[in-house]
Amino acid sequence: MTPLAVLTDAAFARMEGLAIRYSEGIEAAIDAARLPWTIARLGCRAEWRFCHPAPRNGAESAAAHDEDLDQVTHLYFLNRGVLLTPFHAMALMCPDTSEADVDLAVRVFGECVDALT
Repeated sequence: MTPLAVLTDAAFARMEGLAIRYSEGIEAAIDAARLPWTIARLGCRAEWRFCHPAPRNGAESAAAHDEDLDQVTHLYFLNRGVLLTPFHAMALMCPDTSEADVDLAVRVFGECVDALT
């Protein structure tokens, strides 16, 4: 794939669709476990937060941060072959992200939630 092929409406639509799939899967696991967490999506990016309702500004976001849970979830994911961004619990879809990648991340999230609860 050439760099210009990434900057297409089709590429962004595909990545956004994957982010929607990811967000819906994470939200379903949060709801099933009845956790007071949320997930927010913006385009090709999705991030869960350890609070409900979702933060509306930087101060609320900072107050909702849980360093221990952040580290545990990152390590849980990493030990199962899924890399999140090194800050927050953010997933970014790219042109090479597949449905299988998203499904793996959602499965790992569910397993992590089960282990924590």
